[in-house]
Amino acid sequence: MLFACSCRQALRRPGVALSPAVLASCSSSIHGRRTFVSDADVDKARAYCVNQLRKGDYDAHLVRHFLPRGVQDAYLALRTLNLELARLPETVSNPTIGAMRMQFWKDTINNTFDGNPPREPVSLLLYAALAGLAARTSEGEGNWSSIKFWLQRFISTRQQYMDNRPFASLAALEDYAESTYATLMYVTLAMLPLRSMHVDHLASHIGKACGIAAILRGIPVLAAPNPPAASGAVPSIPRRNPVLLLPLDVMADVGLREEDVYRQGPEAPGLQEAVFRVATRANDHLITAREMLKNIRAGQDPGHDYEHAGEMGHTYGEPAEAYEDEPETKWLGSDLGQKSSKSKAKANEAPDELRALQRGFNVLLEAVPAQDFLTRMEAADFDAFRVKSGWKLPWSLYRAQATQKI
Repeated sequence: MLFACSCRQALRRPGVALSPAVLASCSSSIHGRRTFVSDADVDKARAYCVNQLRKGDYDAHLVRHFLPRGVQDAYLALRTLNLELARLPETVSNPTIGAMRMQFWKDTINNTFDGNPPREPVSLLLYAALAGLAARTSEGEGNWSSIKFWLQRFISTRQQYMDNRPFASLAALEDYAESTYATLMYVTLAMLPLRSMHVDHLASHIGKACGIAAILRGIPVLAAPNPPAASGAVPSIPRRNPVLLLPLDVMADVGLREEDVYRQGPEAPGLQEAVFRVATRANDHLITAREMLKNIRAGQDPGHDYEHAGEMGHTYGEPAEAYEDEPETKWLGSDLGQKSSKSKAKANEAPDELRALQRGFNVLLEAVPAQDFLTRMEAADFDAFRVKSGWKLPWSLYRAQATQKI
């Protein structure tokens, strides 16, 4: 059965509205030819992405198994795209080719949302995920514009740092993590679909921790000098200059010099202290997420405001609006009536947020691999070159899901 045909069947279901992207692909011609995506195409794309994650991002490969079935394809596509873009600086021979590849992915996202996905595994699987979202949501539920915006922001941020430029400050590193790893979590939550300020707030802190941890993971690889080439051998990948992506303000505070790292590796003066400070910030975000989780489940305020509320994709309705005109608030008087209205709004909001948290909790399991890495980093005394591999992550993910704790 053609996948595009199944999209048309979903279109005919009462109360189901497909996005313009899926509608275009199912019922219109593009350049005189219809775009069809078969079930076999999707199966091949899924197998490719699974294989890529198994080899290149095993943490994500494990997390995928704990996600709701409806978002697993989206997660596979997103994390494979992340892997592809992360590898670009090391696999392209010059910046021009890298910029062309980035433009290809920007065009790919646009074409996928326009219903004409390129014959490429990530775009085909993302297209299938979008069609699945359209088939199980009613009109107005799909956060299509935000999903597209987040994906384009993710690619643009990756392009901005494709030359492995250093982060000016720890705050700049956090902004990078927000626009990459946290943004991928926003997209995954939107594909459920789920729109919740508290869950997005949790995803922001967890995503920042994941992004910072990813930078620390890359130190032994990116800061290591190129091995000497054998005489007469043709290099299989372009040779590169070593880079150190620790924030410049942290390096300045501890007196760490890049040249010392390239020459002395883990023995460079100040390296462990710099790694410690950056890792501490990642751990702080995870601690904040746990405290927020505890407060939300207790029916309390998360503890601080969401700094990205009101931005594109992060607009949320005010629960109190539903109670402004209720009879009870009209005769109680202005001050007492307002207090009663707010208390009723909070009482109604708490169960909604708890349901949203329960529904989106497995997406927040991204915190578990980040914590696992930071724990192993601490065991190595914050020597990034001597962090040992771990075997407990599958069990940690299972326990986190069973106990609903991150």
